[in-house]
Amino acid sequence: MTIVEVASSLVDIAANTRFAASKLAILSTEAKNQAIEAIAQALESAREEILQANITDCEAAEAQGIAKPLYKRLQLDEHKLRDAIAGVRDVGKLADPVGQVQIHRELDTGLVLKRITCPLGVLGIIFEARPEAAIQIVSLAIKSGNGVILKCGKEAVRSCEAIVKAIKQGLLQTAVSPDVVQLLTTREETLELLKLDKYVDLIIPRGSNSFVRFVQENTRIPVLGHAEGICHAYIDKAADITKAIEITVDAKIQYAAACNAIETLLVHQSIASEFLPKVAAALQANHVELKGDNRTLEILPEINQAREIDWETEYSDLILSIKIVDSLEEAIAHINKYASRHTDVIITEDIATAETFFGLVNSAGVFHNCSTRFADGFRYGFGAEVGISTQQMPPRGPVGLEGLITYKYQITGDGHIVASYTGANAKPFTHKDYPC
Repeated sequence: MTIVEVASSLVDIAANTRFAASKLAILSTEAKNQAIEAIAQALESAREEILQANITDCEAAEAQGIAKPLYKRLQLDEHKLRDAIAGVRDVGKLADPVGQVQIHRELDTGLVLKRITCPLGVLGIIFEARPEAAIQIVSLAIKSGNGVILKCGKEAVRSCEAIVKAIKQGLLQTAVSPDVVQLLTTREETLELLKLDKYVDLIIPRGSNSFVRFVQENTRIPVLGHAEGICHAYIDKAADITKAIEITVDAKIQYAAACNAIETLLVHQSIASEFLPKVAAALQANHVELKGDNRTLEILPEINQAREIDWETEYSDLILSIKIVDSLEEAIAHINKYASRHTDVIITEDIATAETFFGLVNSAGVFHNCSTRFADGFRYGFGAEVGISTQQMPPRGPVGLEGLITYKYQITGDGHIVASYTGANAKPFTHKDYPC
């Protein structure tokens, strides 16, 4: 297929998705929830087909030498699929974000303003591996009244085709058109999708740093995403050592390929000699490669030297860099310089120190005495997430339903005209607020 044919075909797909989304936008909460449950049931019925498709994808990717972090994201075992389906049902239980009245104000007698939430329209989701992302995203899109065009990576094509096939079969039995969900599979389609600002309202990329940056630099469509997940744990001088070790190990090894795993460990100099040998032993027992600055190497001479590039690297693997700092202020300065504004944690028993960390670390997630791996839409109670945003403007952090809606202003009058409120005898506005 030529580039021209791809573009023409994709415009038709996007136009159909937009039309179907316009119908979805005005459906009742009950109708949307019925569609979400139908999707969950269809995915359960197609479980074996989906898992077998993923096995085939994984075998092909392994034969082609896929990188280990990407391979881990690609794998969709029975437990991941079960959790993804549970996430679909959790989305069904969430409050409907559409049609909420945010402002209800009388401007004058008989002239009433409302600000009401509504869907964005059509979402373009581009992701490299992690096929379960398709399941999470579709459920959130339908609940928020949006159409969705999915573009999966070449390594996950069979898995995503099986998933989307099941989703569409489930929707056939509901008031939601299967056309609200589309799947693209080629690189040419990615490039053309980024040009469809007439039909697509938001692009959400999920993948490597270079991939997200490529998307951000090659579209006029608004992009929600994060380029890196460089997360830190700071072990304060008032830390509980046992607690600090358990949290550090979990934050690094529980799923090292995730964007919310820590990449740098900062340790206050006053406890470094006690803490570092213990945490190093626990990490190395879990096959974590350690790198350290010069002061760390004095305590752990067997580990590798950390270099400047390590502080700004997202390993997505069992590798951790360690730096000793002299103060809370130095730790915060390091985090604000090198972090990607994703998620950073302080381990301390000093509440005032934790509050200072919360106030001065400029990240989407700032945690105290818990693993950074909690930075996740499912764990936040969002049901699922469409992605992580590290931008300063909202939505920020794990993005669930609230990031997929916008609002419109509605004014109802009875022959009111602006001329009545201008000039020498201008009528005053009442600006009386009503409960929403």
